[in-house]
Amino acid sequence: MNDNKQQAKGFGATKILAVDDTQSIGTMISRWLASEGFGCDTATNVDDALDLLQQQQYELIISDIMMPGRNGIELLEIVKEVYPDTAVIMATAVDDRKTAVNTLQLGAFGYVIKPFDRNEFIINVVNALERRRLTIASKEYEHRLEQEVRDRTRDIRRREEEIALRLISASGYRDEETGEHIKRLGLYSAAMAEALGWEQEIIDYLRIAAPMHDVGKIGIPDEVLRKPGKLSADEFQIIKGHSEIGERILGGSSIPLLQLAASIALSHHEKWDGSGYPQGLRGEAIPAAARIVAVADVYDALSNDRVYRAAMPEEKVLQIMNEGKGSHFDPEIHACFYNILPVFREILAECKDQVSSAPQKM
Repeated sequence: MNDNKQQAKGFGATKILAVDDTQSIGTMISRWLASEGFGCDTATNVDDALDLLQQQQYELIISDIMMPGRNGIELLEIVKEVYPDTAVIMATAVDDRKTAVNTLQLGAFGYVIKPFDRNEFIINVVNALERRRLTIASKEYEHRLEQEVRDRTRDIRRREEEIALRLISASGYRDEETGEHIKRLGLYSAAMAEALGWEQEIIDYLRIAAPMHDVGKIGIPDEVLRKPGKLSADEFQIIKGHSEIGERILGGSSIPLLQLAASIALSHHEKWDGSGYPQGLRGEAIPAAARIVAVADVYDALSNDRVYRAAMPEEKVLQIMNEGKGSHFDPEIHACFYNILPVFREILAECKDQVSSAPQKM
């Protein structure tokens, strides 16, 4: 008995609730537990026990199974759902293996037979409390690990984003590809992906990868890329080459972020009806991320000032976007764009352009 009392001391100010329709049994349990250093309240039915649970936190419940009204099994089910960190020991006068197994499957931490042997009873109590302690400690450890993984993933995302932005900067972006434009493009694309129900990891990748859509323009000669007048047919063919150049720059990597960025770079000028470039892909053959970026890119280009034209009124922007539904744009993504148009407006308002000095050819 002294060993049990020594073990009980390790549980501090533990509160236990004994539930038995025979009041004398509850009193006996309370007395035994008090002698071992535990605090114990008693209840004679499930309803009274639930009232006490609302008023007081209990580490352990010891409940009879057969009671008038709601029985101990019902109490066990409620406790496991509403108070999952509370351990439960079931008690019964019937030594029935099937009942014992059933209670354990429902989440009970132990099963004791009446009439109780005091020493065996206290051992069951101590074991249940120790198992509860270990279970909670395991949950807390798992939570800490999950938080550490989230923190590390967030740090990795920040580093990836910085690398991506430096790559964009190094590529010689100028003209309409302002810093705010590429920032908005990532935010627009992530907002649409979220509205479409994409997984958070892919949304985070898309926010970083979308701004790299035109990185291939690093390979376009300045005399074509920065030409102030209208491009000739041959010059436009050269400009169109930026999609494949971008894919070659970003492709061939085992890193998911760069794989996504390469796919967007190659396909963001494809059109839903197959009239886009460079491959003339049609419909769902176009990668979904590229279909999202296509909508975001056109909306942003039309909504902001460029040196060769002023920003269009929203009414005109939406008219052009509507004309592109089912031809330029995936109808589902176009509908998504309209559903979250207030989000686009907010992003547009928060990230204003600083227009540079030379026009950019799309």
